[in-house]
Amino acid sequence: MEYNFYGWEQATVPAITKEYKNIETPRQLYDALSYVWCEYTAAPRLRAGWSPENKTLGQCSITAFLVQDIFGGKVYGIPREGGTFHCYNVVDGKVFDLTSEQFGDEKLSYEDNPEQSREVHFAKEEKFLRYKYLKEQLKKYLEEHIPTES
Repeated sequence: MEYNFYGWEQATVPAITKEYKNIETPRQLYDALSYVWCEYTAAPRLRAGWSPENKTLGQCSITAFLVQDIFGGKVYGIPREGGTFHCYNVVDGKVFDLTSEQFGDEKLSYEDNPEQSREVHFAKEEKFLRYKYLKEQLKKYLEEHIPTES
């Protein structure tokens, strides 16, 4: 599979849990999530723009915290208009952003951004419910499929 997300070359860190069947690298997670992300996992304010062609739209925080569950590390946020943050991961010094494709050609800065807390993000019940749904759907998908890395 060809990857276009930011830091895909570095997205090789090992999983710290076996909870997600056959997910051993962030690239394998991306492969599986490509079949799981949907309009219901997208942020409500962005759902109208979600499509299979723009599958990562509105998926950043729930995906970044899921990456943290599986690979450890920290979640950081790039400040965006309106006081929101675009979340990405740093694991063992490797920076990657499974949902960066939603921004097309826009260049994001992955340096000197504030760490993000799941307590703050998940204080919004709808976001916590989307995160739980994403996890459930991923596990369901993995029971039926074995993702492979190209």
